[in-house]
Amino acid sequence: MNRYYVGRRDTAMSIKDAAMLDVDLEQFWKDDELAHKGNCFSPEAPQVALGIRMSEECVFAELGEEGNPWGYTPRERRLELNKRYNDKAEQIVGRRLLPETLPEPDAEFPYVKRIGEVFEGKYIHNGVAEWLEGTVSTPAELEKLLDRVEKLNLREFMLPPNWESEKKRIYEKYGIKPPLLRHIRGPVTLATSIYGAENLIFLIIDEPDLAKRFSDVICKVIMGMAEIMDEEAGYDETNRPGGFSFADDNCCLLTPEMYEMFGYPILKAVFDRWSPNPEDMRYQHSDSDMGHLLPILGRLNFTGCNFGPKVLVDEIRKYMPKTRIDGCLSPMTFMSNDIDAIIREVRRDCEMARECRGLNLSTAGSINNGSLLTSMRAVMYAIQKYGRY
Repeated sequence: MNRYYVGRRDTAMSIKDAAMLDVDLEQFWKDDELAHKGNCFSPEAPQVALGIRMSEECVFAELGEEGNPWGYTPRERRLELNKRYNDKAEQIVGRRLLPETLPEPDAEFPYVKRIGEVFEGKYIHNGVAEWLEGTVSTPAELEKLLDRVEKLNLREFMLPPNWESEKKRIYEKYGIKPPLLRHIRGPVTLATSIYGAENLIFLIIDEPDLAKRFSDVICKVIMGMAEIMDEEAGYDETNRPGGFSFADDNCCLLTPEMYEMFGYPILKAVFDRWSPNPEDMRYQHSDSDMGHLLPILGRLNFTGCNFGPKVLVDEIRKYMPKTRIDGCLSPMTFMSNDIDAIIREVRRDCEMARECRGLNLSTAGSINNGSLLTSMRAVMYAIQKYGRY
């Protein structure tokens, strides 16, 4: 067993047994295609939709290979691992799941600075994962930081010196425009990374005016960055694509009153600007226990959400009747490869969704290395057995 394997082997149903679970693969994928129509709410859907498509992190444990799931993998090795993984996936789940082509190295745009760097944070890779570390910890330091951010020429700061020449070269050679900014670290997670979790909570309590200014500046920066990337791709307010999403795990740390003051106005303003139409994506990922915020988040009319494994379908539906729910299988259950537990959780979620629909059966958080294809097959088995509408 290689040192990167993190799953369990001592489950009630063995991994070998899971590979033999009775799934009609051909029928499953035909039904799954219908299940995704209408944002997973189609009355013609025969079963709950499957959102799990695994991740490139999972190749190492699945194939018994050395490697850092969150680190750098050379391009040719990545393609070779993905192909071998897909050969196995085709046998177990009936689909090739991972990409087998990648952009040419010279088709990649130069690095554009991210929002954490705008707020003078540093992205640090600790050998396992990347973290954003802040540089201020007192109200006085924060106030000076916000002064500097507000004076910043955002375009000059974000874009590297060779941006124009590289943008022109890549478009002329490949016909590729710069990527849009349509997903970003959520406001509470950003603020706690830059200023500290406890510091933010005390700031909101003790210095609400400064906390509100912090929120306002975050909002202005998000909008400014997104507008710049729209312009760089050749879009303006009349023709830019809609949609926006946030990843805000740390929103769970705030009370409803705190969140309504600090986080909610940012999402509301960004969605009003980039997601004004009913069909425009309005999405939040927060794999934490943030159920206490559902009444507030429900006012944002999300088209989709991915919340923590303790925030379940029946609770979400009270406040988000038209939102596609990507969940609610615990990623730890999925990664442990405990087949019986996986089936129990999927059955629970399917039964909760039977009347309301709109469930896209996914993990309530990231799919990590150690999660095996046999676990995905177990999810498919449970959907086919318990998730029929």
